[in-house]
Amino acid sequence: MTAGHAPSGARSVRVVKHSIVIAGHRTSVSLEEPFWRALKEIAAVDGVSLAALVARVDAGRGEANLSSALRVFVLERASGQK
Repeated sequence: MTAGHAPSGARSVRVVKHSIVIAGHRTSVSLEEPFWRALKEIAAVDGVSLAALVARVDAGRGEANLSSALRVFVLERASGQK
């Protein structure tokens, strides 16, 4: 695979921006649709709102970008790491 090219058979995935309130501050987070779907499913399983789940990830992300931290969180949950 060359830089800037999607792997063979990959499909285009739309990035969606959501506005969320975290610790009383409104912020926008851009993620691909499959990550938003996964986050909503995780929130439902955990019995929390999407905003509460994002706030939880935000609180533990350290210096990481919030969008990146959310993607890693979803991957870790999918693999059973957390």
